Amino acid sequence: MKQFFLASATVLLVSPLFPAAAVAGPIETACLRSDRPQATRAMCRCIGSVAQRTLTRAEQRRAAAFFRDPQLAQDVRMSKSARDNEFWGRYREFGAAAERTCAPR
Repeated sequence: MKQFFLASATVLLVSPLFPAAAVAGPIETACLRSDRPQATRAMCRCIGSVAQRTLTRAEQRRAAAFFRDPQLAQDVRMSKSARDNEFWGRYREFGAAAERTCAPR
């Protein structure tokens, strides 16, 4: 029990030192892990922030998979399913918002 409280206290003391890691969502994490040269910390943080405002957590996880396997995005885009079409519409809105917000000026 004593170790649990010590570990909890350590997490509370250390987490402010790593704010990006503490709040990084699925999109930001996938962006940072990608091999794209434009995937800087600042860019991924911005994209992740837009994702948190425009997509649900489940949608963020689904979209994050596109970084690993772009074919998944194509499959969803071409899908005849109403669920996929609704998701794709929200995903496109997220992409447009991220482009407006995060694109270098």
